[in-house]
Amino acid sequence: MYENISAIDALVKAAKRILLIQADNPDGDSLGSSLALEHILSKMGKDVYLYCGVDIPGYLKYVPGFDRVNQDFPTSFDLSIIVDASTMTLLEKIHDGGYHTKLATKPCIVLDHHAVVERPIHYATESIIDSSRASAGELIYLLAKELTWQMPIEALDAITVSILGDTQGLSNQLTTATTYQVMSEMVAAGVNRPKIEEARRELSKMPMSILQYKGRLLARTEFFHDGTIATNTVPQQEITTFSPLYNPGPLVQFDMLQTIGVKIAIVFKSYDDGKITAAIRCNAGYGVGGILAEKFGGGGHAFAAGFKTIDGRPFNVIKSECIAYASQLLSNLTQAPIDETPQYAYSTN
Repeated sequence: MYENISAIDALVKAAKRILLIQADNPDGDSLGSSLALEHILSKMGKDVYLYCGVDIPGYLKYVPGFDRVNQDFPTSFDLSIIVDASTMTLLEKIHDGGYHTKLATKPCIVLDHHAVVERPIHYATESIIDSSRASAGELIYLLAKELTWQMPIEALDAITVSILGDTQGLSNQLTTATTYQVMSEMVAAGVNRPKIEEARRELSKMPMSILQYKGRLLARTEFFHDGTIATNTVPQQEITTFSPLYNPGPLVQFDMLQTIGVKIAIVFKSYDDGKITAAIRCNAGYGVGGILAEKFGGGGHAFAAGFKTIDGRPFNVIKSECIAYASQLLSNLTQAPIDETPQYAYSTN
């Protein structure tokens, strides 16, 4: 399956305390992958510690075990496993805290499904980076199955969260025949997908103030390039007021993409300290998100990407350049195929 699978098995079996690391932009895939490995490794008798440099976002708090993820870096461990990331760009909290020097003194495994773009994790002892997998959770399932690691139902539930997160409910082009096969095997083993989905929907319910805010956001959506690009802008005041209740981007981005003729939906956030972020989502057949984000120092999947700028350039300049490049990419689609290989979805919170 993978040439270093035996080496990974040996590292895991030799370790007593294992540190599981998510990147600084946790999502359903990273959280589900971490929790799945926690259950698998605990079943093997390992002492497991879950780490993420930032808070788990509210929309993921329907996932059982989210509260076991710690922001404090552990004082001791025998082995670290980094899931859903293979670049130091997404592990800035570890670098800022000086913890990377400690990681470099112990064996480290990287399990990811994104193509490496920059700053690879140089201290990794073993890595599996397979961009043919729809999610890191799918990769972990196949790895555990090949190594005959026991996967309790809690691990399968977590892998389901992982796969559904990155594939948007098995609806986007990351989904492959293998993805459906894995999901089928997990459902046959006892995973209750409707129950997981109902828990997600229950936590996703919004207060009345957010529903009213959503209406105001949608009303100020702007359209460019003959209606193929939809944008929205969230200023600092609204970030401060509404983000603790509901992230403004996901609140409206799906509806923006559902507008007839729209190929790309971009939600910008403008902060008082000069930081500017952009969350980029693309409809099927127009997977330019990762390329667009990379232009501004970010990255992402073909259909879900983002970037962050802190170089002091005015918001209107960044917005105009982003729209202009997005327009160029759409215009060029008929001239050259777009590489839709998964890259990195940078946090835009």
